[in-house]
Amino acid sequence: MYREEGTGQFLSSRVREIQPSGIRAFFDLNAAAGKDIIALGVGEPDFVTPEKVREACIQALREGRTKYTSNAGLMELREELSAYFASSFALSYDPEQEIIVTVGSSEAVDLALRAVINPGDEVLIPAPSYIAYEPITHLHGGKIVEVGTTEKERFKLTSQALQAAITPHSKALMINYPCNPTGTVMTEQDWLPIVELIIKHNLVVISDEVYAELTYGNEHVSIASLPGMKERTIVISGFSKAFAMTGWRVGYACGPRELIAGMLKIHQYTAMCAPTIAQIAALESLRHGLAAKDEMMASYNERRKLFVAGLNAIGLTCHEPEGAFYAFPSIASTGLSSEQFSLRLLEEAKVAVVPGHVFGTGGEGFIRCSYATSLVDLEEALKRMGRLMQVMQPV
Repeated sequence: MYREEGTGQFLSSRVREIQPSGIRAFFDLNAAAGKDIIALGVGEPDFVTPEKVREACIQALREGRTKYTSNAGLMELREELSAYFASSFALSYDPEQEIIVTVGSSEAVDLALRAVINPGDEVLIPAPSYIAYEPITHLHGGKIVEVGTTEKERFKLTSQALQAAITPHSKALMINYPCNPTGTVMTEQDWLPIVELIIKHNLVVISDEVYAELTYGNEHVSIASLPGMKERTIVISGFSKAFAMTGWRVGYACGPRELIAGMLKIHQYTAMCAPTIAQIAALESLRHGLAAKDEMMASYNERRKLFVAGLNAIGLTCHEPEGAFYAFPSIASTGLSSEQFSLRLLEEAKVAVVPGHVFGTGGEGFIRCSYATSLVDLEEALKRMGRLMQVMQPV
């Protein structure tokens, strides 16, 4: 039997250099902390996938629909996605050549980055950002260039910050709005000066829009819908968040046929196709699950208002998130680092959150809290957090 230190020498340098997920690290600490933990860490809906969707899957199994689909996914699903994008986001995609169904939106991100990056290419990533973008870029030979955003600007990407980060080696802009972890939403007016820079510097855009359906107030504006952008943008989304289908692992990408064809070449040699019965369930979600999606959305909105107001009341200043299901409060008043505060919150208050530093530049001094859990748990979490804040106040 080989020892770990012996076999470790066979790992590639890129794999050795990336760090394990900071979110999962705190998830593991939750498990070690024992019972009575209120988990606000992992970004997963507390809702069960709607019954109609589950029944469609069961029926598909009874009918024996267990074989491969096309590499690009069920044509029925791609056609439904095309219609959904046209009606919801003012975007038109050819279901045959401009849409690919993937194993979750995570695979779509991986495929998109692999399809466009050459070794040494720079990928611009607004930060704080979802933690997977940086390691995936690194694995494929790209160089990460973080574009800082600030609490003062409500963590929006600005043209000034983007311009300062662009170099002759810049190839792609990786964006995620509505944003994980900040809940930030970009409006059309926010996007317009960004679009000018993207076109001027001939950047390709990979836009992770998995929270597109989860906006409060302003409707989601896909950057691909703006003039000159559809032909240079890969839009990525999935069914995990808004449709409560995390475990089904169905995502998709829409974009120019040449880029989708490149992604498909990689996909057919790795994943082959997304699970057939999961694709059937996703199709049912689009056909008969939109009302359930809207009901879940209304519940998230109620939780958002209660939780953000509660955070501000106990002394954790928090801007109002306009999308996704995360609050990103400042813990600067405590004098602790985000990791120190998160550990004390877990150990002393039995509330699990994610320290902001794991999300990159600008994340330190904040924590990410998911409010995709019950109102009862959110209210109890606020009480526990409030008690800890009282203990931390100087005498």
